[in-house]
Amino acid sequence: MNISRIDLNLLVYFDVLLEEANVTKAAGKLGITQPAMSNGLKRLRDLFGDPILIRTSTGMTPTERALELRPVVREALQMIERTVLPQDAFNAGDTDRVFRIMTSDYGESTLIPAVLTRLHQQAPNLKLDILTPSDVTFSDIEQGKVDMAINRFDQMPSSFHQKTIWFDNFACLMSVDNPAARDFTLDSYLASEHIWVSKTGMGKGVGINPREVQRFGRVDEALDYLGVHRKIGVFTRHYLAATLLAEQPNLIATVPSRLAQIQKANPRIIIRKPPFPIPPFELKMAWSALLQHNHAHRWLRQLILDTAQTILNLENP
Repeated sequence: MNISRIDLNLLVYFDVLLEEANVTKAAGKLGITQPAMSNGLKRLRDLFGDPILIRTSTGMTPTERALELRPVVREALQMIERTVLPQDAFNAGDTDRVFRIMTSDYGESTLIPAVLTRLHQQAPNLKLDILTPSDVTFSDIEQGKVDMAINRFDQMPSSFHQKTIWFDNFACLMSVDNPAARDFTLDSYLASEHIWVSKTGMGKGVGINPREVQRFGRVDEALDYLGVHRKIGVFTRHYLAATLLAEQPNLIATVPSRLAQIQKANPRIIIRKPPFPIPPFELKMAWSALLQHNHAHRWLRQLILDTAQTILNLENP
């Protein structure tokens, strides 16, 4: 096939058709007639040798081939746009853009407050929409519906761009009245009841099976390596809730160290180093290839990385 014979407008049609999943809405968005868009869909089907969109009981559904093509076509269109259209430099002071960031309450508590301080100084009208991991799927990020994800990731699509924000260790929080506080050893740790923070994963929201729970997470994996298990008294989905529940005299919360420091001024709480080794974890920032070259997105990514570095410098002067 000679590429000079391909109408590049078809790529625009393709992108909007998959966004709207409706021929009439896509036509309206592009300001063309419905018959013209239907003809464009027919030409796309001929071009790619694929139906692209199939009518199902839930409406027009993209084919597997169309979903494979979508990020490639979107990137091609953005590259063309960057090439032929002049782009003004991003002005943080004037923007009122809303950025959607997925993060757990760990990232929301340890990183985002400092980010907001900088945003107030440099981009006072910019807004953040903070989403939880169970609100978002990898597909949402891949399609650019969510600007970025800041979290721990056991796995991540290879198409994502990513940067390490920092590494963190673990700490134990307990009440000053907890018997384990007087002689904090592995034996006293195991004799206590514990708060288990369950992060259910991207796009999920399910309950806990106590019989299987200790197969997951760095803390329980570290204990399993020693051939022991802890007794779980409370399951929660929130790290901050765990730090508050640790005021109970019979409970211990083993949480990321930077989160534990939020309670360092609480006279009812003691912070202790875990009495066994737990591997550190990596907090990462990930985003879609579709947003890699976006000027505003690049500015916010750098601000977040600079903020994280400032936090690290304050911890290690």
